[in-house]
Amino acid sequence: MLPLHLQPESHIPLYVQLRDQLRALVHSGELRSGDRIPASRELAGHLGVHRTTVAAAYAELESEGLIQGHVGRGTFICKASTKQFSPPPRSSGNGGMLRWESLFADERGEDGLSRLMPEVPPGAIAFTVARPPAELFPVEEFRRCCNSVMRDECRSVLQLGSTDGYEPLKRNLIEMFRAEGLSVADGQLLITDGGQQSIDLLCKAFLRPGDSVALENPAYPGAVATLAGARIRILPVRVNTDSPAGLDIDALEAVLIQNRVKFVLLTPDFHNPTGTTLPVAERRRLLDVAARYQVPIVEDTIYARLRLRGGATPSLKALDRAGNVIQIDSFSKIAFPGLRVGWCIAPESVIERLRLVKQSTDLHTDQLAQATLAEFIRRGYLVRHIAKMKKVYRSRLEALEECLEKDMPEETGWTHTEGGMCLWLTLPPGFDAAEFLIHGRERGVLFVPGRYFYSQHPQPNTLRLGFASLDEDNITRGIRILAETLKQEIRKRHRGANGAAHARVALI
Repeated sequence: MLPLHLQPESHIPLYVQLRDQLRALVHSGELRSGDRIPASRELAGHLGVHRTTVAAAYAELESEGLIQGHVGRGTFICKASTKQFSPPPRSSGNGGMLRWESLFADERGEDGLSRLMPEVPPGAIAFTVARPPAELFPVEEFRRCCNSVMRDECRSVLQLGSTDGYEPLKRNLIEMFRAEGLSVADGQLLITDGGQQSIDLLCKAFLRPGDSVALENPAYPGAVATLAGARIRILPVRVNTDSPAGLDIDALEAVLIQNRVKFVLLTPDFHNPTGTTLPVAERRRLLDVAARYQVPIVEDTIYARLRLRGGATPSLKALDRAGNVIQIDSFSKIAFPGLRVGWCIAPESVIERLRLVKQSTDLHTDQLAQATLAEFIRRGYLVRHIAKMKKVYRSRLEALEECLEKDMPEETGWTHTEGGMCLWLTLPPGFDAAEFLIHGRERGVLFVPGRYFYSQHPQPNTLRLGFASLDEDNITRGIRILAETLKQEIRKRHRGANGAAHARVALI
């Protein structure tokens, strides 16, 4: 039998431990091309785990091309997998084959972002994404704006532009901010290639390898990936899902006392993945704590305009009187994710530094996309589109909550969000969401296990449900399937526990 040793007490899910150990055996050469590995039932019995644990590990290894199952024959190590990690052939000339992997500058871990966008089989119900539904894009309005730009400004927008951003778009955004109660000067605004680039630019401008950033835990995986790629030390701060919701300010202060932190990065409105919103009182506490320890705050407000119920909450930037808050945002959630246009609001000295960094990165954000969005805002289309989508999302959120309340077993909990595109569900103790996903996928329902959102100390029984891209019928059907599947698994566990108890009594 293979030298495999699982640690049930570890915070790492059992199937992840198994997957990583099998992968290591392949990479080390202990398992070679053509070797047969035990059937999932056989290996599960040997390790004393549920068969779905082994099935989950095998499924991921098969998706990586490391193993291949053959009906009636078994599961085997693939030829390509061992070949990929063998040394390149020696060559006396320049025709030698490079092993590109050996030249990469760093070792990247799991691609958390790709986990958020898994391939969805035809007919499946996918709660996997937190993004606008493409079928509701105002395509005709957008086409009119694009045609207008191409007719009137074609030559100028197809030329190189300002690194700061397209001036009409900046003016429109500044007017939008003013209507929302936030005064922003032209020199305090930089247009970026979406929120992801804003985080990347801030890393390049402020951080050196080994510097520390305080980050929500769980958090948006794109932020984790960007910080990890820059070799930044991530200091996780827990997110409360009950009162007071959002970033735990006491935990943050403890982190700031013990570490030299370069900045705090958080999403205070409809946090991805939990859907929580930081209350106003906690926002003021956060600003006081950050000022006391002289640590800037980077506030991601990408979901803030998608408040679906309840009263408006002022942003950290609006509450900030000391100039310690940098705000990043994007059109990705309120309009068109594919355009990759976002912005950053900060003191002028910070914007100037970010502008220089951006100039060396990509010169400027796509001019045609910026000009078309400027026209989209000028004509009032953006305001109308946001209002329409908020009604759509509110209806979908209400359908989701109604189904959860009606169908989910009592041992299950979830956050009660007031906006955004997702909420956070907690399975009964002892359940692993990644293993539960195997059962859900078999029944045509997908979600994202919570572990992909943690930088440290993942909670294996959590998962994210994105509701924005699904209509009410699919939401209802999908939650009913998940609820019934979960109830079946709970019943199995109860029967197993009762059987074990009877066996112990018989032995006595």
